[in-house]
Amino acid sequence: MDFFISNAYAQASGGGTNDLVGLLPLVLIFVVFYFLLIRPQNKRQKEHREMVAGIKVGDEVATAGGLLGKVTKVSEQYVSVEVADGVEVTLQRHTVGALMPKGTLKSARSGKSKNKGGKKNDAAETESAE
Repeated sequence: MDFFISNAYAQASGGGTNDLVGLLPLVLIFVVFYFLLIRPQNKRQKEHREMVAGIKVGDEVATAGGLLGKVTKVSEQYVSVEVADGVEVTLQRHTVGALMPKGTLKSARSGKSKNKGGKKNDAAETESAE
């Protein structure tokens, strides 16, 4: 029955260089992942922490949910944001996604009342046609 199963013999050790060459692709992949994924993510997290720590009353912010508003109160954990006249929302600080430049809220509010291109909306057109 020896002719069905061949014998497996161990190879002689050729040296330690083959072991290091075998680990080189793994090390290279880790280095690429570090510079392409881990490092930029850590940088973004640090910038967000600094931005959240620097929020003050009067800043215009955009939340992670997409709300635009002006900060009215700031506490250690929470921020109150006025999203419309007389409408105030309390948020956790870390949900603030971005600080907006001054005047963004005013231009966004005035931009919603105007239609793009000066066209009437469809409902107004159908009413005027009848």
